[in-house]
Order: sequence, then C-alpha cells, then structure tokens
Amino acid sequence: MKRIFFNEVATRDGFQIEPEFIPTDSKVALVDALSECGYAKIEVTSFTSPKAIPMLRDADEVMGRIRRVPGVEYTVLVPNLRGAERALEARADELNLVMSTSETHNLANLRMPMAHSFAALSEVIQRVDGRTPINVSLSCCFGCPMEGEVPQESVLAWVKRFADLGVRGVTICDTTGMAHPAQVSRMVEALQQRFAQLQLTLHFHNTRGMGLANLLAGVQGGITRFDGSLGGLGGCPYAPGASGNISSEDAIHMLAAMGYDTGIDLPKLLAVARQMPNIVGHEVPGQVAKAGRTEDLHPAPEFVAALREQFA
Repeated sequence: MKRIFFNEVATRDGFQIEPEFIPTDSKVALVDALSECGYAKIEVTSFTSPKAIPMLRDADEVMGRIRRVPGVEYTVLVPNLRGAERALEARADELNLVMSTSETHNLANLRMPMAHSFAALSEVIQRVDGRTPINVSLSCCFGCPMEGEVPQESVLAWVKRFADLGVRGVTICDTTGMAHPAQVSRMVEALQQRFAQLQLTLHFHNTRGMGLANLLAGVQGGITRFDGSLGGLGGCPYAPGASGNISSEDAIHMLAAMGYDTGIDLPKLLAVARQMPNIVGHEVPGQVAKAGRTEDLHPAPEFVAALREQFA
C-alpha cells in the first residue's frame, strides 16, 4: 500500500475560530509535540492581519519559537503580499494561499470577488519567485452553502490556472462538509488525470458525518496527502452547525487499522490529542482519543470468570 502523508492544521484552521485566545506558550508546545509524531507538514499559523484573525496575532512569535524537526515542513497561511513577506522572514517551509471556487463564499469569507483574489495571489506567486514552495487551498470545491454544488469543471479550471503559475501543490477543500464519497471519487480521478505533476491534497470537514468516508474515497482513488485537525477542531462560520475538520487521530487510526502506513506514531499522537480539551477549554469532537484504539483491550467484568465456570 502507498504511504499516506498527513498535514496537521489544528494550530491554524482549528485555533483561528476558537472563542478564547490560546496562549502563545501553549501553541508552541503543541507544535513541538506534534513535530515528534511523524507528520509530513504542520500548518503552524496564519500571517493574516491581527484585526482579521486576532486568535493568531502571535504568528511571528510562534514561528520564531517552535523547534523544527528535520523531515517536517512548517507551512503557514498567507492571504496577501504583506503576509508572504512576513512568512518569508519567519522562514516558513511553504506558503499556503487561499481562495474559494464559489463567488458568494469568496465575497463572504475574503471580502472580494474571485478575480480579485486570483490577481492578489498571482502577485504573491510572482514575488516569491520559487524561493519557497507554494500551495493553493481552494475552498468549497464540493459545494457552497449559499450557491449549492460547485461544478467540477469550474474547480479543475481554477486548479489549472494556478498550475500554470508554477505552484507546487493544490489542496481541494470541502470547506463546509458538503461532499459525499462518490463525488470525491469523481474529483480525484479527474485531478490525477490532468494534474499528476501537482502535490495534491484533500481537506475534508465532518459537518454532515461523511468526513472519514470521503477521506477513504480519496485514498482508494489514489490521493496520498490529507489535512486533518487534532480533536476535529475548526469549522467554517458560513456552514451552520459545522462540527469542524476531520479529526486527525480518528483518520490516522482508521487508516492504520486498514494496514496503511501514515508514518504517524499513533500512541504518541493520542497522548497529545488527549490534551486538546485542556488547551482549548472545552470538549472536542475526536473519538479515538476518548475510546482508545481498537486494539486497546479492557479487562472483563469480574463476574465473567464465574460465568465461564458456570457454563463450562
């Protein structure tokens, strides 16, 4: 079986919508702990205006203090040219640019039309000029809660526009949890036929309970890179009832049980995941950290021994 690579997004995608500021020390400690678990990438933070995302206003300090482990890429979200300059100064290993494939969602989330977003991101790509790898995350690729289904051909057209600019990778995002496995299968087949040269990543939310099913459809379709959020943190403010991203530990546990190599030390990751409620100050959706792995057995009730003798 192919190796599956995971990108942890809790410290950016998860923390950015938390109601209470997560202390900088806690963020640094969490990234350092995750760095020891075997991730391919960790999306550490966002170089966005502190006014726009106050929860990540300590981005420069966090990037300056984390302990970098060889083999792990430390990526950051970049919204514009100024953010890119800050990210380069902070020695980010990858810049993650974001726009939506839905005009309405782009206006609501980024406050500008898609054409304006593309122009701004194109400027970033040209200015970086190959100094640092660039990934583009395309939101709402499987549907928009305000427009409905986003045509697959429209998504592929946006991927091509960025591929033509020379980006290293593209992340196809189910931002509001509207995807289903058959739709994912069709998308990944088309992506791999047309863009085999790109580092393709899938990003799923579990808003309607199909996150792991969609991830499995992506794996079975040949995709080897996925985003996940520890504890299932995150969510889009434009998806009513959103429950957040797929839980990293739940997804990795599922794939490990099926025989896939994720490169992740699952016991070590679960130990970190069990700290999440204390870090964020509330319960989190992830299940395996609560229930344990399927191979973590429990002692039988004391009366079972007597029953065995009774029925022997």
